[in-house]
Amino acid sequence: MPAPVQLVWFKRDLRVDDHAPLCQAAQSGPVLPLYIVEPGYWDEPDTSRRHWDFIHGSLRDLDRALRELGQPLIVREGEAEVVLDRLCEELPIAAVHSHQETGNGWTFNRDRAVARRLRDRGIPWHEYRQHGVVRPLRSRDGWAAQWEQLMGQPAAALPESLTPCHGVAGGIETLPDCPAGVAADPPISLQTPGLDAGHTVLRDFLEARGQRYAGGISSPEKAWTASSRLSPHLAYGTLSLRRVLQATRERKAQVGEMPAGDRQRTAWQRSLRQFEERLHWHCHFMQKLEDQPSIEFANLHRACDGLREDAFDVERMRLWQQGLTGYPLVDACMRALRDHGWINFRMRAMVVAFASYHLWLHWREPSLHLARVFTDYEPGIHYSQMQMQSGTTGINALRIYNPVKQSVDQDPEGRFIRKWVPELARVSGDWIHQPWRMPAFQQRESGCRIGHDYPAPVVDYEQAAREARARFKGVRGKAASRQESAGIQQRHGSRRRPSPRTTTRSPPSSRQLDLFPDTDH
Repeated sequence: MPAPVQLVWFKRDLRVDDHAPLCQAAQSGPVLPLYIVEPGYWDEPDTSRRHWDFIHGSLRDLDRALRELGQPLIVREGEAEVVLDRLCEELPIAAVHSHQETGNGWTFNRDRAVARRLRDRGIPWHEYRQHGVVRPLRSRDGWAAQWEQLMGQPAAALPESLTPCHGVAGGIETLPDCPAGVAADPPISLQTPGLDAGHTVLRDFLEARGQRYAGGISSPEKAWTASSRLSPHLAYGTLSLRRVLQATRERKAQVGEMPAGDRQRTAWQRSLRQFEERLHWHCHFMQKLEDQPSIEFANLHRACDGLREDAFDVERMRLWQQGLTGYPLVDACMRALRDHGWINFRMRAMVVAFASYHLWLHWREPSLHLARVFTDYEPGIHYSQMQMQSGTTGINALRIYNPVKQSVDQDPEGRFIRKWVPELARVSGDWIHQPWRMPAFQQRESGCRIGHDYPAPVVDYEQAAREARARFKGVRGKAASRQESAGIQQRHGSRRRPSPRTTTRSPPSSRQLDLFPDTDH
């Protein structure tokens, strides 16, 4: 009789380092490491080719690491419950091991179907935590303490070797270039995928680039290097959050040994303190979706139902997607996203706020577009943040970013704008932030005629902001709305006590995590 097999199902955890399911399975017999290419998932409206490209490269790196341990990765294509069912017929599967996943609604329903199928077969499914998300969570009280306890534990040890599972077909060579259902979009300039790349980016950030984090993560230009750029590696699990946190704390200890008064020490301490703070918020936002999966589809604050839905303007949505709103920084950000799959947190917040308040678009369709263009799409962070930035949580202040002020503050010389909106390349600094105000003779001299070479503003941003505030005031001012907000705060609100310096500030965006999610993140 062949030995019972321990099946390790890889999902958003494409690594061998600090991988509890792999570590536990290796102690119990032959290991079958499995990745399933699921057509149903890739048919979902929040998935895209750029996600697959990062996963594809990471799977090849994962296969190499597993081969070095003695057992290559097995790849199968199909719906998960069917694939697992067939493997259970081919092999004596003793147990399935995987990390918990806080994904989109499709993966939530998929996991429920898999659980039923394995339960019917009498096969245990062991799920392990890799984030600070608690399942199930009965109260937010004490949540921060349990996060600290999990993240402070030693990382799961890497097995010295794996007992191979012989005679199973479906190696890495069967991995499709592009799964069925994924649009064949042209390649874009992605961050390098894979286990080694993740560790390289982390090391580069903590040893060099991270010193500029505190002063650089808000600028759309500086943030390309000042942010950690770890977000896709955390989203797809080529790095564990615990490894990142522990490495950050080790670096903080090293910095603390620098001479007192050293300017570099001061800059490093400030940056690392801010970065670690944002790592805490990563799981805080994921917990919201774990506790209430409907956040992906419906307003968290149901008093907002009907506020925007019936007024959705398809043409405004198109202009926003294509970077043709007439607001230079908004358009530059949307075009940079289209071509590179990443922008920093403040710009993410700004483009969402612009879509939500100035263009008065209900957040659901913009959220799907951004999910597809963000290489680092993390559902738990994404949908919680979309609702937070669009004002539908009921517990956060309205963040109505002024697109002109943000342009002046974050791209004062217009370098980022000119790079991504070449129509404005010859516009002088006097007019780069509000080109629609240029006199006609200067429009001719710059080769940019407003309304012809570059669009006039799609809305008056000041008037649109006033109207948005008035509409929300009408909703939030009602007693029933305030009562509902209190319930949301009790269920989802942070319990961390703000310091005296931050009592008037809202929690940082998870995109500040550089993980958006740079999670600035």
